[in-house]
Amino acid sequence: MRLSGVVEHPVDELLWEGRDAYRRGDADCARLAFERALEQRECGEALEGLAKALHLSFDYPAALGAYERAYAAYRREGNLLGAARAARTLGWFRGSLYGDWAVYRGWVGRARTLLEQAEPESNEQGWILLSQAQAGGDLEHQRGLYLEAIQTARRCGDADLECEALASLGIMLVVSGMAEGMAYLDEALATVCGGEVEELSVMESVFCGLFYVCERTNDVARAEQWLRAADSLARRRKLTAVAGYCRAYYGGILTAAGRWAEAEAELNAAMRAFSADHRQIRANVLCRLADLRLRQGRIEEAAELLAGLHEHEDAVRPLAALHLARGEAPVARELLEHALGAGAMEDAAEGSLLALLVDACLAMGAVDEAAHAVARLSDLAESQSGGYLHAAAALANGKLCVATGGGDARKCLHEALDAFARAQLPVEAARTRLELARALGSTNPAVAIAHARKALDSFEWLQAPRDADAATALLRSLGVGSRPGPVTPARLTRRETEVLELLGHGLTNAEIGERLFISAKTVEHHVGRVLAKLGVRSRAQAAAHATRKS
Repeated sequence: MRLSGVVEHPVDELLWEGRDAYRRGDADCARLAFERALEQRECGEALEGLAKALHLSFDYPAALGAYERAYAAYRREGNLLGAARAARTLGWFRGSLYGDWAVYRGWVGRARTLLEQAEPESNEQGWILLSQAQAGGDLEHQRGLYLEAIQTARRCGDADLECEALASLGIMLVVSGMAEGMAYLDEALATVCGGEVEELSVMESVFCGLFYVCERTNDVARAEQWLRAADSLARRRKLTAVAGYCRAYYGGILTAAGRWAEAEAELNAAMRAFSADHRQIRANVLCRLADLRLRQGRIEEAAELLAGLHEHEDAVRPLAALHLARGEAPVARELLEHALGAGAMEDAAEGSLLALLVDACLAMGAVDEAAHAVARLSDLAESQSGGYLHAAAALANGKLCVATGGGDARKCLHEALDAFARAQLPVEAARTRLELARALGSTNPAVAIAHARKALDSFEWLQAPRDADAATALLRSLGVGSRPGPVTPARLTRRETEVLELLGHGLTNAEIGERLFISAKTVEHHVGRVLAKLGVRSRAQAAAHATRKS
């Protein structure tokens, strides 16, 4: 019975409305349309649409439940392709979000079985080829599967499949030390930014792949370029460019870039987004928070974050760095040698561990072992096109030269300094400058003092107190008892200047956010940077500074 004034929409019309709202990025309207369709008839298409809308709202548990219902509905309807698609997506959720890769493989296997009963030339066949390639194995076999998936996608006109296969192939090649992989990844990102991709899971997967690769290779510039390129897409589709589990990798990139307030915001957001059931991603985030704390000199906090994570692959580097910071070089060396000897790992990950192994061996006076690690790192860098491993190898070589008194330490350290600066890695650049100051201390103290002062300025700007203390100690040993003259504050950005001006008017974070059309949380991060750059401890002092300058 139809109630007066209430228009009943046919299910097909409601499904169209839901799909259209989803494409526009309107999660609420999409969810409402699919829910109304389900009130009239429960079907796989409506349930799958609801799952997509919930995913767009970042309600992962509800989206997972809706996909499970969609799979069951498609099976009842005899829709093999729909059921296979839902099974594949369920696998993606279970693996990528929860780290349950056995469950992932089970769902992918179920999708493959269903497709054996469906038509042979379907885009879903391409998705199964993609999942087979992502399962690992021989590199050339994987490459062949990825290329076959790409060709299937192009024959079927499935831009989502083509994009994800391009990105996955690129990621595999990059982490295997093949520079050609970046071209595939860049093409996939262009496909996303060009508006050709519809599925949110594909967009997330491609950008997460970008952050994963850029974090592993310390390619800060590439990540920032693609984030700028994706800005218009994010506004158009009402997307959060860095969403969900991608925040962990992005937080790692921001940490390496010295943007620590932003890194902490991203990592904390990632922790809030996932419950304790999301063991894999929470462990990833904790490892990166620990790395941030180590760089900030907050050693005990880093140790607490790493408690219970000794078996996690991403914990090796921060744990080794923690032991080195505590003066436990033998423990760090044992940990690193065990990890490096355990089997194949990505070149970039191996390189960062070798760099720490050099430090551990030199701290123990094991010069021969340090030289062996330097040689391994240099060989690894020769096979890479990126700048990070070349810089790390040059720095390790310079340290070895200083320790042995042989070779050209100055040349190696200058090479490392230039490479780290080009790679936009301020912490590594400042630490290299400090090593250069140590190398020049006995032969050219004036130049050594200049480098040490620049390093100290960088550490103070970054708020890295342990590194700043090391720079101060070196200056003291070079006869500089205290800093000559006041510290020149770092230049404020345009946005920081606006925030400082409003602080001077006594506005709260919420009020500043309303004036500048940004969130109170973002204002909080800007205020933190302003306080650090001005060298003051409170908002009141910053406000007084703003008043004096007005």
